[in-house]
Amino acid sequence: MLKTRIIPTLLFKGVGLVKGVGFDSWRRVGTALQSIRVYNLREVDELVFLDIAATPNSGRPDFQEIDELADNCFMPMTVGGGVKSIDDIRDLLAVGADKVAINTAAVEMPELIRDGAAEFGAQCIVVAIDVKRDGGKLEVMSHCGRTATGRAPVEWAKQAEALGAGEILLTSVDRDGTMRGYDVDLVRDVAAAVGIPVIASGGCGEYQHMADLLSGSRAAAVGAASMFHFTEQTPREAKKYLAERGFAVRL
Repeated sequence: MLKTRIIPTLLFKGVGLVKGVGFDSWRRVGTALQSIRVYNLREVDELVFLDIAATPNSGRPDFQEIDELADNCFMPMTVGGGVKSIDDIRDLLAVGADKVAINTAAVEMPELIRDGAAEFGAQCIVVAIDVKRDGGKLEVMSHCGRTATGRAPVEWAKQAEALGAGEILLTSVDRDGTMRGYDVDLVRDVAAAVGIPVIASGGCGEYQHMADLLSGSRAAAVGAASMFHFTEQTPREAKKYLAERGFAVRL
């Protein structure tokens, strides 16, 4: 049986880590290197590191920063933000990223998913899908949640998989930072439509939210940021909580 992964998400902007609500109202929450060193000690399965300023500012990934972080990171790390080309993917993998997340570029150039998977393997390509609700309508957003794409999340996830994506990072923009719980319906529908792992993100505020998500969907991993930044809850205790309730986790 595949075990559920617990994945903290680190959002990098400018010179440090930030966390907001609904992809807005950012506040500083420390440094990336400090957080990585803490997570090294807390039995974290993987990390997601996203530079949220790169794409809106038309920047490229900060390869020097990723190189330093990877040297100090003793768990698999997925890196995204500003990725626009095969060269960007290659250079991120070269400096220590284990997987590369692409969002806006995947929407604008879907062939990047195909080409990246063909050259580096599907296991290296994570397609990040940010979703907003407008009444009963769900829409994929790009450019750090600022631009509506006209795409439906289920159909876009299926297309990403067909192009060669090895994993989906699915984030509810509406739930982001609220700590009110995941959008279980969104995760359930996307995870049921694809055969590749789906990491659920956006809204986790307590261990029970993880259990609710795993009970109501086929998510392969649970991502969280605010609950690890702003509460005393830890990935290690999250695993214990889930294991006690019968979920398979890596202890």
